Amino acid sequence: MERYKEYVGFGVAGNFALHLEQAGEIEDFKQILTEDPNGPKGVFPFYVPGREGQLGKYPISSDTIVLPEEECNVQPEPEVALICDLAYDELGKVNRITPRFFGAYNDCSLRKEGAAKISHKKNWGESSKGLSSTLIPIDTFEKGGIMDTYRIASFLRRDGMLMRYGEDVELPGYSYFYTKLTDWLKNQINAQTDFGPLEAIGSYLKEAGLPQKAIISIGATRYTHFGETNFLREGDEVIVVVYDNNKYCTNPILTMANRGVFQSEGISALIQKVCRG
Repeated sequence: MERYKEYVGFGVAGNFALHLEQAGEIEDFKQILTEDPNGPKGVFPFYVPGREGQLGKYPISSDTIVLPEEECNVQPEPEVALICDLAYDELGKVNRITPRFFGAYNDCSLRKEGAAKISHKKNWGESSKGLSSTLIPIDTFEKGGIMDTYRIASFLRRDGMLMRYGEDVELPGYSYFYTKLTDWLKNQINAQTDFGPLEAIGSYLKEAGLPQKAIISIGATRYTHFGETNFLREGDEVIVVVYDNNKYCTNPILTMANRGVFQSEGISALIQKVCRG
């Protein structure tokens, strides 16, 4: 997955109802006031090409999650990523975000208390994030487009048993989606300051030379009870599937997940083996 090394990576926090509460992160945002109490809470960086330190380490893999050296709970976050074009005005502010492709994504995260910024829990080195190698072209990022009929499901295989990890939900179930999301992202990226768990995203873009390509993960789904209460172990297998509900229903997706092999038409699948570094 070296092809995205020049892409900046951002994520949206709190874009699916109740996920922050399940992930034990709602307290991190108690100082963050938003105009829409049901909307996302902010944008966090997970990769900034060329930056020194942790955020400059390329974290994307399509087949592996490497657990951190420190003893810490690690939890998959099943979601959808958008591969986007970015455009800027003469002042270096983002004035257009154009989603071109979408696919299954694992915003794998450390679950530890006391992290000053969201990003401190998001990138601990190589193979700490997951993106499917099969991406689906976006015809138009608005209602009536291809993404209307897609859903996301996730599973964990442990000791030969397959369990549902996240709820099976429709993509338009995100709190902010389509133009509402891209308009919010533009404003948030340009205006967000270094405060509480959030960082000044606009300054990172300028440091990186105003990259024109981005991976934007748009928020994790809610967990099942198993997902909420179980963390990754060496030998586990994480599966995230984005699928066209007009072509497949739940049972065929479950059958494919059991086999570990997915059809290519109307599906973006991510399968990651969990290992120690």
